[in-house]
Amino acid sequence: MSKDGAALGLVMMAGGDASGSDPEVHANMQRVKVYRLTNDGQWDDQGTGHITIDYIEGSREIALAVVDEVDNDTLLLHHLTSDNIYKRQEQTLISLKDPEKALDLLLSFQEAKGCLHIWQSLTSLQQKLQSGDPGYELKDLPSLELSTLPSLLKTILECGKKDGTRVAKLISRNQHEFFPKLVDLFRMCENSRNMDHLHMIFRLVKGIILLNDAGIFDKIFSDDFILDIIGALEYDPEVPSVQSHREFVKNQTLNEAIHIGNVSVVSKIRQTYIVGYIKDVILLNALDGPTLSSLNSIIERNKPFVVSVLKDDASFIHDLIARITSSNTSAESKSKLVLFLRELCIISKSLEPKVRSHMSRYLIDVGALNIISDVLQSQDKELFSAGANILGYFVDLHPDLVRTFIANHEENLEGSSLLEFLHDVVLRLFFDKHLQKLIDAIASSCAPKGIARSTSGLAGVRTTVEQHSAKPETLLKICELLSFCALHHTNRMKIFFSTNAMEKILTLTHRREKVLVLAGVQFVRIIIGRKDDFLVDRVIKFNLLKPVIKAFDENEGRDNMLQSVVLELLEYIRKENIKPLIEYVAESCWGQLVKFERLQSIMAFKLKIEESAETKQSTSVVDMRMKKADERGADKRQEGYFEDSDRVDSSTPTMHSQEQSIPARKPENADGCSKDKEGPPSPSRSTKNSDGSGEGDGSRGS
Repeated sequence: MSKDGAALGLVMMAGGDASGSDPEVHANMQRVKVYRLTNDGQWDDQGTGHITIDYIEGSREIALAVVDEVDNDTLLLHHLTSDNIYKRQEQTLISLKDPEKALDLLLSFQEAKGCLHIWQSLTSLQQKLQSGDPGYELKDLPSLELSTLPSLLKTILECGKKDGTRVAKLISRNQHEFFPKLVDLFRMCENSRNMDHLHMIFRLVKGIILLNDAGIFDKIFSDDFILDIIGALEYDPEVPSVQSHREFVKNQTLNEAIHIGNVSVVSKIRQTYIVGYIKDVILLNALDGPTLSSLNSIIERNKPFVVSVLKDDASFIHDLIARITSSNTSAESKSKLVLFLRELCIISKSLEPKVRSHMSRYLIDVGALNIISDVLQSQDKELFSAGANILGYFVDLHPDLVRTFIANHEENLEGSSLLEFLHDVVLRLFFDKHLQKLIDAIASSCAPKGIARSTSGLAGVRTTVEQHSAKPETLLKICELLSFCALHHTNRMKIFFSTNAMEKILTLTHRREKVLVLAGVQFVRIIIGRKDDFLVDRVIKFNLLKPVIKAFDENEGRDNMLQSVVLELLEYIRKENIKPLIEYVAESCWGQLVKFERLQSIMAFKLKIEESAETKQSTSVVDMRMKKADERGADKRQEGYFEDSDRVDSSTPTMHSQEQSIPARKPENADGCSKDKEGPPSPSRSTKNSDGSGEGDGSRGS
């Protein structure tokens, strides 16, 4: 047992209670003798002293202590626990098993009253420990010294979980002394390579960060302390070797594409980087949600500060644009400056709308748009992307100014207008390299067993569709983009529609998500709405209305968006009188639609089919009559020829024999036409007799 009474850190009360504390904790000191059970089963007298129950200083932990009545040495220090290890025997004895020291102990009281008082205090505190609320309010923290480091660490880790706000207030109350002492302690331990204490300091700093207090963050992330905080976090006891975070951070010098003279801006940029490094690297798996959110807030709060300071520096902005557009600037420097401008534009989105608008307008006024044409022709993908980002930033805020600039910008460096470049090069790149990937993404996510997983590309090269499934929201965005392209870039899309691309897109109707089925139907509606003979032919050839009608059928007449879109599609075909599609629906899909005749649109489409069939039938009869009339006219001309020949040369004997050899003509109908058949029946009018012969099919009796 320890004989160092000063090291206990107990608040010894010789009677009475601490103000604001639980009176059950501070039990009056009673005279008691301590015995320890030896290995041979004998009780060994450890001495006589005074017993008390109290909190360890600066901690929620409660301890039972016996101090020698002669020299004040500690005879017993036992941490109170909620476990059932205490027993009262007779009126003056309390036995206990100390789990930390693996000892059986016996306390023999001088008076039964004193024994009862301690026993009642002990059992009451046990109940509070079991409920998780010992009724203790932390009044102060242990001093920050090497000897008290374990106690301080224990207090911050344990109390921080239940009362982090209180602990943070105690640290902040004395932060002008606390953090300098913490840094000095860290440096001392690092110089002496005291790894045990360095590991404790790591856990202490991590615990302080997890308190998630804005005031503490402002202090530890300041220029005065941030590097030492990073240093303390290098000694993670769970990592085999010491990390080198400080060296890495120091080597990440501020890459100033253009010099920033404002010291506060440089400080905020550096702080933003280091906080991000702590968040994303050092404590990646140690931060809870609220603390992670707070660190992100620091980063996001620093960005507008940096931009707002820079925007007020007119000379800085003007110098930036002037150096980018200058012919004397090297390609490498220009690239860095453009990337810096891109970051400036992106970060400025976090500014207030009025401030952001003012800054972007000033950038345009000093010539920021002049760099777009040059940058978008760069072979450097990162630089090209930066140019696109900058252009998009200005388009979002000042589309009218961008439109005016493009209209007035006649020629770029290679002789073509910026407008032509934006609408030709970018589109060609998209259609040549990326569109097929989007179509294949749908095919691999939606295709049923019947659709091949590998197809021939536009150049005849076999392309394999990857086996994966995109998220529904991704598929929806892809379909919306393809629909936009089909609507606004029909001629370019025809290259893809000459293959089975439309069939792949329509596999969206096989998905269980109704929004994707609806997207597929709307895509077909856009294709048909172009009223392009080529596209209509592809719809019929690939049977693309079949999955649409199938989805309509499986909807079972529910009055929802899917039904409305399909009915509107049929209405459009009917009203626009797209005859190939009307015939296609009649021949291929009517069997599924006929059961929905109660719907007005279906009934109207049925009448259109009948009308189309009658028109076709009538046209067929007229064509046949015209053909017969032409044939009859030819016969009459031939007969007239022979009659004329008889009149001209009736004396020639051969003429008579030739006339006799002409066969008799077949009898004709009253209208001069031979019997012909009527056109095909409409789907709703043809019926059958009991023997299977057709009625109403246009045949006549002989």
